[in-house]
Amino acid sequence: MTRDDFVLAVMSAAGTGALAPVQVQKMFFILDEEVLKSPCFDFKPYDYGPFDPAVYQTIEGLADKGLAKTDFAGKYQYRTYALTSDGLESGREQFELLPDWVQEFIADLVDWIKPLSFGEIVAYIYEHYPTMRVNSVFQSE
Repeated sequence: MTRDDFVLAVMSAAGTGALAPVQVQKMFFILDEEVLKSPCFDFKPYDYGPFDPAVYQTIEGLADKGLAKTDFAGKYQYRTYALTSDGLESGREQFELLPDWVQEFIADLVDWIKPLSFGEIVAYIYEHYPTMRVNSVFQSE
């Protein structure tokens, strides 16, 4: 499975709903850490924990193919990421190719991360992956 296929598969668990930058970055980080034997991305500690610009680049490449879309939302007009209907169809096909336990992990991860705030997500990452806090500018309680 290619990186594009994997990203489509994971994002298909969110349906056509938009995901915030912190959600996609940390979601793929957790998958790299907890599920994949060979990481899909190369996360490095950054201002708000693990970061790899290739996450955004991959989704933007999918957008160029008509499989994903980016938009702006929220008070601070941050970019959001979602699948198009074609992307969702392709992603669901790829999702079905994953082992059952990986499908379940991804579905649970997406359901867990979607309602969390930026601060809650970053605080969770710092608590469970403290090495990713080293370059942080984020101040949690």
